[in-house]
Amino acid sequence: MSASTEEAQPAGGLATLGFIGLGIMGRPMAHNLLRAGYPLVVHDRVPEPIQELVAAGAREAESPGACARAADVVITMLPDTPDVEAVLFGPRGAASSLRANALVIDMSTIDPLSTRRFAEALASRGATLVDAPVSGGQKGAIEATLSIMVGGPREGFERARPILETLGRTVVHVGESGAGQVTKACNQLVVASTIEAVAEALVLATKAGVDAARVREALLGGFAGSRILELHGQRMLDRTFQPGFRIRLHWKDARIIVSTASQLGVPIPGFEAVARALQEMADGDGGELDHSALVIPLEEAAGVRVGGVPR
Repeated sequence: MSASTEEAQPAGGLATLGFIGLGIMGRPMAHNLLRAGYPLVVHDRVPEPIQELVAAGAREAESPGACARAADVVITMLPDTPDVEAVLFGPRGAASSLRANALVIDMSTIDPLSTRRFAEALASRGATLVDAPVSGGQKGAIEATLSIMVGGPREGFERARPILETLGRTVVHVGESGAGQVTKACNQLVVASTIEAVAEALVLATKAGVDAARVREALLGGFAGSRILELHGQRMLDRTFQPGFRIRLHWKDARIIVSTASQLGVPIPGFEAVARALQEMADGDGGELDHSALVIPLEEAAGVRVGGVPR
């Protein structure tokens, strides 16, 4: 049974939070907020994570609007730009039910220009939007070690900061509305490009008859060393492609990167090749695999298997 408002309110008088989007990232983030003592109201299209959070002490809201009515701060963690727009401004959406002076924290990864439009629309209703996309994957969400990139007015950031510091280890206000999303686009450009570079290196080593595991070990000690080489390189060697971050979601991010760069007239020739690889896998059978699976089409083209025998 859902907890009552009085039961959920802790002695410290923390703001009541509404959390919309209990997927692979949102679910552990919501649990971390509960553990920190925040009264939490949750909504998702899927019943199972709602039931799990309610059992842990949250209350259920039947719609985004109901969630907004019950909360001082609304947090969204959703897959894509249209999802955020629908949750905020669609039928039974949050925007029409926000409390006076409400704060909305969008932690999704979406289009920066749409974010600015959403912020303006919410400001006209007396609410403040901060964009706060994250990096760190499911592991970071579980361990509350996310890197959080925040855009929006300074006052909104300061209100959001204690909440965000519950969810992440690094919380940086990078600028005005949309700046967090621009920063996340830059992050995803670097991450995907580096995964591709690691995959190419390990396939090249394997094709040349050199042990890819030893190559990775040697590179980790030098200037090529990186967290991606450490974690995703090991996934490639172990062939553990269960998603920490799905290729179909990184392809969504790639579309945002390419679109933003195009609108700003910025050339990104190296990333465009990576974006094509993400699209091909997302359109095929690889969309639900971890993005470290970018190694698979390279292996197929070279006729080898990283860390293994020729295909």
